[in-house]
Amino acid sequence: MNRLFKALNDATRREILELLKEKDLNAGDIAQHFSISKPSISHHLDLLKQAGLVTSQKDGQFVTYSINTTVMDELMQWIVQLKKTDS
Repeated sequence: MNRLFKALNDATRREILELLKEKDLNAGDIAQHFSISKPSISHHLDLLKQAGLVTSQKDGQFVTYSINTTVMDELMQWIVQLKKTDS
């Protein structure tokens, strides 16, 4: 869960998730939305993958990234359970 919170703690990574919410994209397509280097985008994508927030699929020389909402479902369930014990 620490990796998840670390990944969500960065505005660029949250924006990447917003882009992937609309459709699957490769790293080059994602990079076009930002004014940072492609290696920086790759680093952000790697952290999102480590947190389980995105998945990747190799397609020839490109890697296509997709959002993984099941991790968010697990996070929401954890928050709801935490709230229940607080009552």
